[in-house]
Order: sequence, then C-alpha cells, then structure tokens
Amino acid sequence: MTGALILVLHGVGGRGAHLQALADLVAPGLPGATFRCPDAPHPYDWDPAGRQWFSTRDITPRNRPARLRAARAAFDRVLHDEIAAAGFADQPDRVALIGFSQGAIMAVDAVMTGRWRPAALAALSGRLVKSGPVDPQGVPVMLSHGLDDPVIPPEDAQRAAAHWRRQGCAVDLHLWAGLPHWFDARVAETTAAFLRRALAVTA
Repeated sequence: MTGALILVLHGVGGRGAHLQALADLVAPGLPGATFRCPDAPHPYDWDPAGRQWFSTRDITPRNRPARLRAARAAFDRVLHDEIAAAGFADQPDRVALIGFSQGAIMAVDAVMTGRWRPAALAALSGRLVKSGPVDPQGVPVMLSHGLDDPVIPPEDAQRAAAHWRRQGCAVDLHLWAGLPHWFDARVAETTAAFLRRALAVTA
C-alpha cells in the first residue's frame, strides 16, 4: 500500500525512537505506508535525554487543561513539519495519527478541538482532557487501553469513549486483559486493521 503517512507520537519522557517498535508491529498491516516517529519539542523534566509534550511536574486534574492548551502550538508545529517533510502537506486525508500516553492526550485534543482532521486517530493508553470546544469533524477514532495500566486507569478510556459518543461520534474501544501501560501484538494488529479501514486500504 502506498500513499499514506502514519505519525506515531510518544509518551512523556520517551523519544520517537522508543515507539519504532510499535510502528514495526503495525507496518505489516499497512504495507507501503510511511511511518514517522517524531520527538516531542521539550526536554523531559527529570531527564534531558527524554522529551515531553508538556510538563507533568506537580500536575493535577485542575492544572492539566491549561498545560495542554499551552502545548498546542508546539505540538502543531511538530505535526506540520513532519507532514511537510514526508511530502503529505497537500494530502491531510492520507495522514493518520497513533498516539501513546501523553502523545495520545495531545492527539485526542488536536482532533477534538478541530485543529486537525486526519484520516484516523488511534489513541493508546491515553485520556481525554476536556478543555475548550469539541469539534471532531467525523474523524474515525479508536481507543485502546490495558486493563492492568498502573499509570492511566482504563476507566479514563471508557470515559473518553462515552464523551465521544455523546458528541454523536462512533468510537472503537478496546480494553486488553493483562496489558499494562504499553502495547503488544494484539494492540498493533487491531490498530493496523482500524487504520486500514479508515484509509480504505486492502492489505
């Protein structure tokens, strides 16, 4: 398959290279697609070798929305630059997002606010931070979460799915037994199948 770009967005403290393993698991289900795993724009608070989309130092449910709003401009620049570098600036309907953890939080926000309208969004082990208007514009959404996640509880995925559905949006929700705050072959296979449908691709 050709003519699609998949951006894979890492979690707090990670680097894009850390999610190359996820891209490698998903790629066989999307043959010929281009995968890019960019770094977040800011050094990680506790280790400058890592990166973050926004700081989690002293974060609370009360101040998280403000930090997310402040992170939007830099997040958007990363996406713009990666899409342009891959040659998809004039093909936004051929770009899909896979976000993990904080990368999923940012990607969900980007779609929910209507700033981005990708071909599809797969949010893994993330959460919905409600801040600002909701304008999903019909983007297909998949939420995936481990039932044994000690970092972000699976109930967050269930709440996010319920929120999407209240907006009249169809959402694929997948909860995985025995999975902590990470991904595995089940997640990768399901993500690839979801993106294949959204991109109208036959593998």
